[in-house]
Amino acid sequence: MEEAQQKQSFLERMKKKWGLTSVFQVVIILVVFALTGMTVVWIRPIIFQVLGITNANGWLKTISYLVLVFPLYQVLLLAYGFVFGQFSFFWEKEKKLVNAVIRLFNRS
Repeated sequence: MEEAQQKQSFLERMKKKWGLTSVFQVVIILVVFALTGMTVVWIRPIIFQVLGITNANGWLKTISYLVLVFPLYQVLLLAYGFVFGQFSFFWEKEKKLVNAVIRLFNRS
């Protein structure tokens, strides 16, 4: 019983890690991630078909994914975050991601 009380639930750990105020906020953020992922899975084949890269080799698909789909994911994340009232959370995460990418390219 004591061990169970000492262990925090997954949602409680995420609340603490992300600096959120409630478990409900964690659930909303997880819903935003899920909706964004499902939307990208639905849209990617359409984008690839329109661009004619459905039968392309792996490298072309990978580069196309990074150039087109990854930025789309980031925009959708902010859009869904806005709809669900969590825009500021996702905006902070996006800024950190952009800074990390900039640092990665500034090393060279």
